[in-house]
Amino acid sequence: MRAPRPPGSGLRKHASGHLSLARLMPNLVTILGLCAGLSAIRFTFEGAFELAAGLILFAALLDAVDGLLARQLDAASDFGAELDSLADFVNFGVAPGVLVFVYALHGEVDGPGWVFVLVFAVCSCLRLARFNISRDDPKPAGRQYFVGVPAPAGAMLAMLPVFAGLAEVTEPDRAPLAVALWLGVVGLLMVSRLPTPSIKGLRVQRDRALWLLIGTAFVVGLGLTRFWLMVLVVNLIYLGSIVVVAALRRRAG
Repeated sequence: MRAPRPPGSGLRKHASGHLSLARLMPNLVTILGLCAGLSAIRFTFEGAFELAAGLILFAALLDAVDGLLARQLDAASDFGAELDSLADFVNFGVAPGVLVFVYALHGEVDGPGWVFVLVFAVCSCLRLARFNISRDDPKPAGRQYFVGVPAPAGAMLAMLPVFAGLAEVTEPDRAPLAVALWLGVVGLLMVSRLPTPSIKGLRVQRDRALWLLIGTAFVVGLGLTRFWLMVLVVNLIYLGSIVVVAALRRRAG
């Protein structure tokens, strides 16, 4: 998601009336991500599920890059923030729902699966709307958690059945009701007030840093040999971290 923009900022222009290409770079990256998300929908209907899932992953990567560029280039703007939010809804609300629907729910519009696809997409939209209205609110110093699951992470969790199928771990299309219910659960996690981990706020004890580095090497090696299994494992680790963070916050509170 795009970083908060300075109050009153817009697409800032030079005195000559021309826009700096550097200031347009975050928006160009956002458009590239949107094209990836829309293309994922197209390839889903063509049955190219690996390509569709890969494009959504690519869109998630670009979503992180455009925010980084906006901060580094001092190019945050009202226009860019709204464009980013609209692209996020397509990439992480619509495209994952369509992919799971066709891949694991048999594409039956009159079945219960479609109901939960709608629930997931609407929850994604509500999540982004809530983020938009609170974008300029002051953030507590050193905040280590998000409130609810962010839209990109929600999309990755929603696609867990797809990742499991592509990794040949399970055949999710044999349990469409379970997959549909899972979509609903992820949607509720996105609009919940549950504290979820933020990478920026994570801290690692010095005596455990070595294990983190070794674990990173394992994940990279797994990604080079069994890519979809690696994606599945990373998502399961993230899901586990949500449970741990929620338990710790509950104990502290």
